[in-house]
Amino acid sequence: MTIHIGANPGDIAETVLMPGDPLRAKWAAETFLEDAKCINEVRGMLGFTGMWKGNRVTIQGSGMGMPSLSIYANELISQFGVQTLIRIGSAGGMQPQVKVRDVVLAMTSTTLSTPSRGIMKELNYAPCADWGLLHAAHQAALGKGLTPHVGGIYSSDVFYDERPDLNEQMTRHGILAVEMEAAELYTLAARHGRRALAVLTISDHLQTGEALPAEDRERSFGDMVEIALQSAFAN
Repeated sequence: MTIHIGANPGDIAETVLMPGDPLRAKWAAETFLEDAKCINEVRGMLGFTGMWKGNRVTIQGSGMGMPSLSIYANELISQFGVQTLIRIGSAGGMQPQVKVRDVVLAMTSTTLSTPSRGIMKELNYAPCADWGLLHAAHQAALGKGLTPHVGGIYSSDVFYDERPDLNEQMTRHGILAVEMEAAELYTLAARHGRRALAVLTISDHLQTGEALPAEDRERSFGDMVEIALQSAFAN
């Protein structure tokens, strides 16, 4: 049990999926896991552990933004021995070929700053995904008949961004999508020798203004959860 995770030793699996929204964690656990048990309710940040095809899995909400995710990822790694952490969440498309409902696999994540910036100081560290997870997720997506986008994303410090000049340069340089957590997750995984990946569903688009209706989100997000689970346990 930690300050932010009320689970007991052994309650949390070595593989954890991390949606930002705790209610999405509940939905994913009820939809994809067998015998799912709630193992955390501290501050309403729900976590569940259950079984997926004979493999033990925890789905733990991480909140919005890198500082919040950093708290949960740090505690999961240092106190509960988690080895694989996969972010499952929504993102905003930044390239014309990246459509609403598409899946993006984040190879790298660009950022202005992260909670780990104080450690890196003057170094512009390049956070990246675990190759084994990335490759397995790509294969899993293809197996579902999907064509995922693989490449760099942007982890933003703010949701209501007022930097059109910055967005223009990122689009120019091939950034696929924007979200708010992956860069810190990748940095923490590298620091502690763990595996990490972000599997994202495009819920809206910065260029076109298109947005996924609320009632369609869970159905579209199902592919993302299945890809994450398959990649975590690929042989």
